[in-house]
Amino acid sequence: MKNRFSIILFGSIFLLAFIGLTTSLIKNPAGFFLNIAVIVAVGAIIWFIFRHFNTTSPQKREQRAFLKAAKKSKKRLQTREKVPAGQQQHSTKSSSLKANKHKRSKSTAHLTVIEGKKSKKKNRASL
Repeated sequence: MKNRFSIILFGSIFLLAFIGLTTSLIKNPAGFFLNIAVIVAVGAIIWFIFRHFNTTSPQKREQRAFLKAAKKSKKRLQTREKVPAGQQQHSTKSSSLKANKHKRSKSTAHLTVIEGKKSKKKNRASL
């Protein structure tokens, strides 16, 4: 019942809009096309303004990524330099083991994981 009512409502709105557009086109074609041109021009101006302020250039994104990486690198170097004097006196064997563990657990910063359907296998026969 609700579905039938919504179809009738939207159908009547579209029918009235169509009748209004055709009568406007028949009575005053120049005014009709002028109104359409104004609507399109205003929409284009709003779209360009929105696009100009909303999107950033690739150079700005690269610059932001570079600054972020530089901050991380600077932080990493500062934490390495601030090693307390008591920790430097450990035996070389234990410090080398710690260094190896640290190297293994450390991941590369420039690689990212792309989410997707990893478990789905390709059907190679359909190539």
